[in-house]
This record gives sequence, C-alpha cells and structure tokens, in this order.
Amino acid sequence: MRTVGRVLAVWMVTSATLAVLAAIMPDLRLESTGGDSPTQVATTAALGAGAFGVLSALVWPLLVRALLLVPALVLGALVFFLNGSLLLVALSLTPHGRGEVTPATAVVIAAVMSAASSATSTALAVRDDAAYGRRLARLAGRRRHHADDPPLPTTPGTVFLQLDGVGHEVMRDALTGVPPVMPGVASWLDGTHRLAAWRTDWSSQTGASQLGILHGTNHDVPAFRWYEKETGQVMVCNRPSSAAELERRAVRRTGCGGLLVDGGASRGNLFTGGAAQSALVMSVAARRAKFTRSRSGYFAYFSDPANAVRTAWSFAAEVVREVGESTAARLRRDRPRVKRGGLYPLLRAFATVVERDVAVAAVIGDMLAGRAAVYADLVAYDEVAHHSGPRSRDARKVLARLDRSIRLIADSSRYAPRPYRIVLLSDHGQSAGETFESAYGTGLRELVRTGCGLTEPAGATRPRRPARRGGGAEARGAARTALRRPERGRRAAEEAECDGPPSEPVVLASGNLGLVTFPDIAGRATLEEVERRCPDLLPTLTAHPGIGFVLVRSATRGPVVLGACGSHELATGRVTGADPLAPFGPGAVAAVLRTDAFPHAADLMVNSSCDQATGRVHAFEEQAGSHGGLGGPQTDPFLLHPADLPLPPHPLLGAEAVHRLFHGWLAAPPEAEAPRSGTARPVPVPQDAADSGTCPRPAPLLSPRCPAEDAPPPLAVHPGPFSPAE
Repeated sequence: MRTVGRVLAVWMVTSATLAVLAAIMPDLRLESTGGDSPTQVATTAALGAGAFGVLSALVWPLLVRALLLVPALVLGALVFFLNGSLLLVALSLTPHGRGEVTPATAVVIAAVMSAASSATSTALAVRDDAAYGRRLARLAGRRRHHADDPPLPTTPGTVFLQLDGVGHEVMRDALTGVPPVMPGVASWLDGTHRLAAWRTDWSSQTGASQLGILHGTNHDVPAFRWYEKETGQVMVCNRPSSAAELERRAVRRTGCGGLLVDGGASRGNLFTGGAAQSALVMSVAARRAKFTRSRSGYFAYFSDPANAVRTAWSFAAEVVREVGESTAARLRRDRPRVKRGGLYPLLRAFATVVERDVAVAAVIGDMLAGRAAVYADLVAYDEVAHHSGPRSRDARKVLARLDRSIRLIADSSRYAPRPYRIVLLSDHGQSAGETFESAYGTGLRELVRTGCGLTEPAGATRPRRPARRGGGAEARGAARTALRRPERGRRAAEEAECDGPPSEPVVLASGNLGLVTFPDIAGRATLEEVERRCPDLLPTLTAHPGIGFVLVRSATRGPVVLGACGSHELATGRVTGADPLAPFGPGAVAAVLRTDAFPHAADLMVNSSCDQATGRVHAFEEQAGSHGGLGGPQTDPFLLHPADLPLPPHPLLGAEAVHRLFHGWLAAPPEAEAPRSGTARPVPVPQDAADSGTCPRPAPLLSPRCPAEDAPPPLAVHPGPFSPAE
C-alpha cells in the first residue's frame, strides 16, 4: 500500500505541476478551444502527467539503450529533447485533443515535471528505508541484491574514495577548522577513523600514484608525460592508449591483476586495478570492442531523466559560479593567477558536477550490488585547485560539496546487503606558486633552447611553442572520453613538440618537474655527452633562480644532482659545496635515486626551486597549484581510514607501500571491535607471494616521508546517519 500511495502522490504532484504550467505558459494548453471547467482541466492534466510517467518508465530505458553509441555528454543534452518528445506524445493521447504544446515549450515543461517528480519521490522515500533503498538503486542504475540471489559474504566490503589532489594539511584544516569546511566527515568523532599522511614518489601525480596503489608498482613512470626514444612516442598518463600500456607493464611486472581483481569495481580512475566491473576508466577507453563499457557509467546515470535534469541545472550553475569567481579573483588581483577563460568553465563544471554525480551514483550502485571492494576517483578539487590555488576559497567550496557527496555514499551504505568500510585518501597534494614563465618571463623550453645555443636565423619562423596546459589533466581526459574523443587532436598537439630536428631536445613538463631528452642520442645521454654537445646548457639551468636541481647520469660518477652552488653524487653520497637536495627534505635523495633507475628517465630531470618557508614552487605549466615533482605539500597526500584497519608501524613511503597496506586490509579478517586508543596496532601487510598467496610484491620503496614527530594527532571520525545530498 505504501508503494501505491507514493505513486499516487507523485502523480498528483506532477499533474498539479502540469496544470500550473498550463496556466502561466501561453504555449501550453490543456483545454478545448471553447474552454473547459476546472475539473476537466485537472482531469486532462492528470491524464497527460500519467501518460508522461508511463512513457518515461517504459520507453526511456529503450531509448537510452538504442543510443549507446552516442557520446555520453551528447546523450546528457539529448535527454531534454527526448524528454520533451515524450511529453508531446503524452499530451497527444489526451481525449479530444485537449493537450497541446509547442515543441520548444515541451522541452522546458518536461524538465520541470521530471524535477518535481524526482523531488517528490525522494522526499517520500526518505521516510521509508526500503523505498529509499530502491530510490538509490534507481539513481545508481544498479540492481539491488535480492533475497533469492546467491548469498553474499557477511564480511565488510571496502569503499576507497580518492579525493584527487587534496593534500594532508588541506584535509586536516578542512576537518579541524572552526567551522569545518567538511562538517559531515568532521562529525565522525567517536574514534573509529584516523587521519594520517603518506609520502608520494618523486613523480607526485595521479598516473604514478594510482598505478602504484591499484597495481602494486609504478616502476618506470618518471612523470605525467615523458618521451620514449625507442618508439619516438610521448607517453601521457591520462591518454587512453598510454594508460592501457602502463597497466599492461604493471601487470607483467607484478604478475597479478591488481588490487580489485577479486570482485572489485573501478570507477572514474586511470586504471582498472584488475576489476571486472569498470566504468569511466581511462585504460579501457581505447578498447574498441569494449568502448561503450568504459562509458557505461554515464549511460546508467543518464537513463533516469531526473538525474539528467538535476545534473544539467547544477552544470549550468557551476559554469556561472566559475565565471563569477574568476572575475572576483581578477578584481582582487589574487596571486598566483592563471588564465581561466576559453573552455575551462565547461571543463570545471564537468569535473565538479557531471563526473562527481556519475561516480557517486556508480559507487552507490556497487554497494547495493554488494561488491567486495570499490575504488573511485573524484577529481573536482584537483581541477579547481590547479586554476584557483590549493587553499583558495574556490577550492574550499568544492571540498564542502564533496563532503555532501561523501555523506550520501555513507548514508547509502545502510541499504547495502553487507556492511561497508569507507576509506578516504588522496593520490598527491598540490603546491602553490607563480608559474615559471610568469615569475621569470621565459618558459623552460625557451631556457633549454638558449642553453643549447639554438637561435633562429634571420627571417625564420619562430618554433611553435607548446600549447599551454592548464590543470585538470584527469578531468580533461575524462571529458574527452565522455565525448568519445579520447585521443583525437590531443596526441597530435603533444607530439608536435617532438617534431623538430632530431638534434634538438624534446622538453616536456609535469607540474614543476621538467624533462629534457635528446632524441638522437641512443640510450640515456650522459653528463659528458651533454657537456660536449651543449656546454652552456647545464650552467644555464643550474644557475637559474627558478631551478632547484637537475638530475643527470655521469659515465664515471653515476647519477649526479647539480645545483647552483654544489652537487650531490647519489651513488656515493658525496656532496660538493651546498647540497642541492637539502631544501627538499631528508627523503629527497632516495626518491631521486629510485627514479634515476627507471629505463625511461629523461636525459635531464629538472625540478623547480622550492621556497622552504612557504612550500611554493614554480610550475612549468599554466597552473596556480601544481604537482608532479618535489617541493611543498604536493608530496604529502592524506589517508583517512577506519581504526579497525590500522596502519603498519613503519611510515608509508610511496604508492607501492599504500598498495601493500590496502591489499593487507582486503585480505585480513575484520577486527571484532575497533580499537579506541590513539596507538595504531600493526596490520598484516603482505610483502611477497608467500605472505599474501596472490601477487608477488615489489621490493620496498625508498621514497621519502616527513619526520614522524611532524605528524598531527590522530583524528577520530565516524559515519553517522545522513540525509540525501544535493
């Protein structure tokens, strides 16, 4: 009876909405030309609303399935027109032709009716647990687990939510500020969760961190983008073909599928982690036979017209919000500041609204399906922080909205067929600072060309400068995939930088990490070869105030780090003059030494300078907040974990160590009761195949970490009951 009552209530609301719209909109008519009584108008409205609801329930899923080959974002726009078409058909079914509306008006009215129906259904379902669970299942586009299905394990499942780019200090301040920026997560205060920091590798970016976390190794990922001499190709972590190749290399190196290979799901990530269920994953986007599956999350979400309407309104509001915030930042003369025009407002809206909504719905669906482990990446903060700064008011607002999404996921877990543990983490932080070009009037590529003596002959056309790359690498790649253009145009633009004469160096940037490669020198160019070819290059780079250090391989001394006032021989530890790695912390030596061993480390690895007092760096890209190298908060992401999944006694150094920790959590039996003390107890962390019984583990990392005494006290949090998010 409750279900019948809810259906009738939704029908009444949508009928009233249609009648009101007919009274105020001249292009909508619900009566005959000679006029009708109010009762007849109400009856016509009820018939039209009922027909619209039936058509939406029966025809809409078939339309979405027929449009699987349409780019996902195009489908989101088509929702409004298809919805309007259904309303036209519904009104044509009213008796005696009383229902009539113009096509343009039908689109608007259908959107309003869908929104009213969704709001009414949600409001009624919140008071009924079973109904609310069904509502969540529809929102997520997933079937709930039923009693006649095979029984699920009673052990808890685990949801890993990656808040892309949120540094440890930013997260700590967001939870402990007065008032907290993220009140939902900050309200988990009874000791069941703790906040900790971990340390990234030198390549502090999503490609390296997520590959290490999900697949157990990020060996030979020196940066976000790098040049491979043997193929003449530029590898880019968020390019689908590159992501697929990196995943293949990782699986070949470890001998196992990944963290999620046993009943897991991967949502919105660069890599699958071995999950059988994957959506919005970059490494499978280039598989022609499985292309639609890589975007299936969008179709599952947009198959409900109400979802499309709600997300579209939020998308438009976010575009307006970005225009207002960028104008305000310009008037305040905020520094650092980068260009935020062009397509950026649309890209930001995609990352902070569309991708967030679809990923959250997919995670909810995975929980309702009882999946053992789910790993999802929410890129909203990273996208905004790249352009506005990691501690900007714009970025804080994004954190507040992410908090509501996390609360919705935590609330939804109550309706899942098994308990769930929610783990929040980030893949890296972000460091603020003026861009290298803004601070010094020249880019890294121009500086390298100057050091190589590459001047242009009179009358020659100046070499094409590389396209400005803003932030949001993950969001930009996801948007292209949603538009079914995962690599078109982007590959040509990136590889145009390598089209010069073979004797000229290829210069690429990954945040504040620059890579210089000489394509015509086989293998890794040595210090001696670089000095013979370009005697002024290394002095030009190391003497520049915006360069912190340069890594180069010497034929006689091994890997050498050069700075303005000294050098550091990594193989022997010998330091001459001032140690160029000293400003980057005690673990910098190990991090740089590890990267030097990568087969595809660039001939010259150039790290920007870092202000020790403020942690500010200089990105070689157009970014107000950057990550990818050493310096500042970018190498200190956070981990917010349930206390019954404690940390090991040793620091978490590098993404591979996080993978081993997570693998131990998924393999270990759950604790009977969460510990209440502030001291973390050791957790079994498999180090090799004999320990875990599954994947062979790579050797422990030598990545750096901040001193333990700098760590903040544990933060206790607990997921309580929440109301639905926006």
